Parts: sequence; structure tokens; C-alpha cells
Amino acid sequence: MPELNIAVGLGCLNQPLKQALHTAHRLGASGVEIDLRNSHWPKEITDTGIRQLKKVMNDLNLQVATARFQTRRGYDVADDLERRIDATKAAMKTAYRLGTRVLVNSVGMIPEDTESVAYGQLQESLADLAHFGQHVGTLLACETGSEPVERLVELLDSLPERAIGVAYNPGSLIVQQNFSGESTKAAAARILSVTACDGVRDLSLGRGLSVPLGQGSAEFEQILAVLEDVPYRGWFVVDRPASRDALTELSNAIKFLKSL
Repeated sequence: MPELNIAVGLGCLNQPLKQALHTAHRLGASGVEIDLRNSHWPKEITDTGIRQLKKVMNDLNLQVATARFQTRRGYDVADDLERRIDATKAAMKTAYRLGTRVLVNSVGMIPEDTESVAYGQLQESLADLAHFGQHVGTLLACETGSEPVERLVELLDSLPERAIGVAYNPGSLIVQQNFSGESTKAAAARILSVTACDGVRDLSLGRGLSVPLGQGSAEFEQILAVLEDVPYRGWFVVDRPASRDALTELSNAIKFLKSL
């Protein structure tokens, strides 16, 4: 297997953008995920600003692996939907300007009933974003977690265009009790990025818990084996948004992935 492409999710560093880039470099990453809704990201960035940012990243041997744009509600909610879709399209344009073809967001709750109004709303919204993505050169990657992977893939397969993929997050699937031994296989052909997070089920609490990478139930050796069969050559984004010691855990996560 070739060396893994490892990126750091800058959103969990809670640092100004330039400082966060230097931190990612020191941690040993070769890429970063930029959170376009993070308070440290400017609401508007000029072409000159983009060039300056790319210069700093080039000096640090970093690439923009993915961009993240988490909307407050999913595309299944009709209220204020047009504004969310327009904002997502603007983020897709920005992602392309930054040099990445992948924008990560969760799409909302996917109903089991494929004939429901919410399911139809999701199909319509995602078809619109898929068509736009082909036009601007950026693909939406739907982050896993809130439902079994098979249900998300079924939704994406129902769209007229194959211009939307999956941001595979095994840790989120475990925490929300939607992870199974077949999850990776179900998503493999659709995966555009991997959020390298981990989790465990706490039987005493009756829920899942996020834990540092390598300390939970996500068997990354098996995940990598499945992805190698595709083969997957995208990014593995390490991220610990709720950690009190993100730097240490990110450093350990990168070492863990490189050891594989």
C-alpha cells in the first residue's frame, strides 16, 4: 500500500488560520481540512488572499485536502432550504479556489421511507448540488453517522448523477450506533474522504463515546484493507473537535496512521 495521505482538521485547533497551518506542518501532516464556517476563516477572501494562503501552504509542503461546511440543518428540512443550498454552492466555489475538489457536510436525517416528503426533498436538493458540483469542479461528500451507511448509499444511488460521494467517518458511526462490519464495504466505491476518528459503545450509559484514534472499535487495519481493494487514494483527515488536548491526540493519531 502507498503512503497514506494524512491531513489535519484545522477546526479543532482553535487557532488563527496561519498559525493552524504551521501547527499542522509540525504535527507531520501533508494536508489540511479547512472549516469554512470556523470563526477564524474570513467571510470573504480575495484572489490575492487565496494566493497568499497558497504561498504559505506551499512553503510548508501542505495541500488543502478537503473543505468543511457544516450547515445548521440538513437538506431534508424545507424551512430556509434555498438559503442553505445557496450557501453550500458558494462554499463549493471557495473550496475549488482553495485547490480541493471535496466539500464535506452532513445531509440531514435520511428517512427509512423512500416515499416520504423528506426523502423526496433530499433527492431534489442533492441532485441540484450534484449538478452544480459538476459545473464548478467540487463534489459534495456526505458525512456518515446519523444513519446506517447503506441508507445513505441507497439515497445517493437514486440520484440521476453520480457527482456526490461519502465522507466516511467510522467514529461517528460507532458513536451513533450505526457502525457494522459491512459499513466500509457498503461505502467504499463512493468514498471521497475519510475522517479518521474512533469511538466505543458504552453499555453502561447506553450510548457511544468518541475516543482517540486507535483506542476504539474502528478497526483501521480492516478499513484500509477494504479501501485498498477499491483502490482509495484520497485523504485521511484526523480530527478531535471535542478534545481538551487536541494537539497531543492529533499527533498520536498521525503516528498511528503512519504505523499502518
